[in-house]
Amino acid sequence: MTEASSARSARRPHWRRDLVELAAMFTAVAVADAVANTVAHGPSGPVLLCSSAVALLATTVFHVWWSRRHENAPPPTDTGATAPSPAGPAPHAAGQETTLWRMRTTVRDEPGSLAALCTALAGQRVDILSLQTHPLSDGTVDEFLLRAPGSLRSEELTRTVAGAGGAHSWLERADAHDLVDAPTRMLGLATRTALDSAELPLALRQLLGRCTIHSVPARSLRGRPLAEQVPTEGVLEEHRMKFRDPSGGSLTIERPQLPFTPTEFARVRALVDLDARLGQRVPPRRDVLTLPEGNEITIRRADTSDLAAAREMHDRCSPQTLALRYHGPVGDADRYLGHLLSPRFGRTLAVETASGRLVALGHLLWDGEETEVALLVEDAWQQRGIGAELLSRLAGMADETGCESVYAITQASNTGMVAAMRGLGLPLDYQIEEGTLVITARPAGLPARRESRETVRIQDATGRR
Repeated sequence: MTEASSARSARRPHWRRDLVELAAMFTAVAVADAVANTVAHGPSGPVLLCSSAVALLATTVFHVWWSRRHENAPPPTDTGATAPSPAGPAPHAAGQETTLWRMRTTVRDEPGSLAALCTALAGQRVDILSLQTHPLSDGTVDEFLLRAPGSLRSEELTRTVAGAGGAHSWLERADAHDLVDAPTRMLGLATRTALDSAELPLALRQLLGRCTIHSVPARSLRGRPLAEQVPTEGVLEEHRMKFRDPSGGSLTIERPQLPFTPTEFARVRALVDLDARLGQRVPPRRDVLTLPEGNEITIRRADTSDLAAAREMHDRCSPQTLALRYHGPVGDADRYLGHLLSPRFGRTLAVETASGRLVALGHLLWDGEETEVALLVEDAWQQRGIGAELLSRLAGMADETGCESVYAITQASNTGMVAAMRGLGLPLDYQIEEGTLVITARPAGLPARRESRETVRIQDATGRR
C-alpha cells in the first residue's frame, strides 16, 4: 500500500468511531449535570466547589513546575548514537602541546573534494581554525589555519594532504597574529596604509607573507629612466605582481616559493589604489627632548616637504661627513634627498633645533626583505647623543613593523656609527670588505640566518651602490 492510499484510509469515516464519540459526549453531559445538581442542591455544594477549585489550582501549579524543570534539563544522551567510535580521532587533551600551521593546497573543483581533505586532517587530530578559498580556472586553492598536535611533523601533515587529493601544497609555521579573520585583517592593513605612506610595503608583506617588494622610481638620480611602464590595472604573473606607483615608478612583488592567486592580486590592488588616492601623508607626531647640555630638540617624521631644509643642512656639513654618509662623490649628495625623504621608500626622522633649523636626519629604508638604517648629523651637532637617539628610534620602528634585521653601511673608520650600533644592545654581525663595513642588528634578538653574505654588494632602487 502506498503512502497516498494509507492517508486516504486514515481520513475515511467509520461508524464505530462515530458511535464512540457520541457515547463520550452523552457521558460528559451526564457527569456535568450531576455535578451541577450536587453543587446547587446538595448540603455540601459550596464546600465541594471550593475543594475542586483548590485541587485544580494545585494541579496547575504542579504542572507548570514539572514543565519548567524538564524544559531546562539537558537532553538525554543516546549512548548508542553519539558515543565516539573507538577508531575515531580523540580531541586534544588539556595541556597537550599543539602547533599552528598555515597551509595552502590546490584541490579539484568537484563536490566532496574539500570534505575528503577535512576528513583526512581530522584523522590526524588536526583542528581547522579558519579556511579561505581562492577560485582558479582549473581548481580551487584552499588556505587553512590549522592547530595540529605538537608531535605531528610537517612531513606527515604534507603526506596526509597529498593522500586526500591536495596538490602543490605549501606549509609554514603560524603564530597568534594569524588567528585574525581575513576581513578584519584587511581592514587593519587598510587603516595602516591610510595613516602613513611608508606603511604600504609593510602592509603588503604582512598580507602576502614572505615576499620581496621592489619599489623603483621613474628615473635614476642622473635622469635615466628606471621603471618600466606598467598598465593601470596591474600585471599578475605566476610568481610576480606589478603595479604602477603613484609617483610614476613601479612596484614589483615577487614570491618564488608560492604562486599568487587572483584573490591576492585583487587585495593588493585595492591597497595600492587606496595609497594612490590618498597621496603622500606622514603622521604629525613631534617629540621634544632636552640634550644633556640643556638645549631642546624636536624629533619628527620628515618627507619631501623638508627637501629645501635638508639641502641647506648639506651645505653646512663638511665633505668628510657627507662622504661617510653617502659613500660616494659629495656632489651627488643632494640628488639622493628626493629618494630618501619619500615615504614610498621608507621612514625618515628629522631633528630640529628650538629655532626650527634642521640639524640631523635618520633614514629607515625598505630594501627587499631587508631594511637599511642611515644617519646624517650636522658637524656642529655631533657628539651630543643625537645619532644614538635617532638610531634607537629607527631600530624600534623596525621592530614594530616586523623587520627581522636592519643593516648599516659605513666605513671601517667611522667609529661614531660603530659605537651607536653597539649602544643598541642588540646582537650584531660585522662584515667588512675593502674598507666598507656592514653592521647588521636584529631588533627582536632573532638568531642569525644560516646563509652568510660572502661579499658586500649593496644597490638601492636608484642604482646607487
